[in-house]
Amino acid sequence: MIALASDHGGYDLKCQIMEYLKENKIEYRDFGCYDKTSCDYPEFTKAAAKAVADEECEKGIVVCTTGIGVSIAANKVPGVRCALCTNAYLAKMTRLHNDANMLALGGGIVGKNLAVEIVETFLNTEFSQGENHIRRIGKLEE
Repeated sequence: MIALASDHGGYDLKCQIMEYLKENKIEYRDFGCYDKTSCDYPEFTKAAAKAVADEECEKGIVVCTTGIGVSIAANKVPGVRCALCTNAYLAKMTRLHNDANMLALGGGIVGKNLAVEIVETFLNTEFSQGENHIRRIGKLEE
């Protein structure tokens, strides 16, 4: 199960990501927002991040205009490692090296095709289990 959230600035891209997930039979839960009315991203992002931290959802994807605000908000939740990615290479590396469990995207930064490529890479890349990466992640949680 993938946790999804956005604010009004990321709403359109979140809907496009939901289409991709539906087409690929990937289950998701939408934590809002539910339309383009101006809203505050921390409310929706923190709800999605909490679901990931509590292991109700395996991973999360959050979207605002730049991806910056939602990444900051998600990373406030203990147990969440949210990475703002603007290309598939970053999505791959954050899964391999950081075991990121949430992906942040900017609706005003990446278009649908690139977003789908990033999401697909993020969801299909496993953590490397490298000893050095496990050690570093442990230090983040201290």
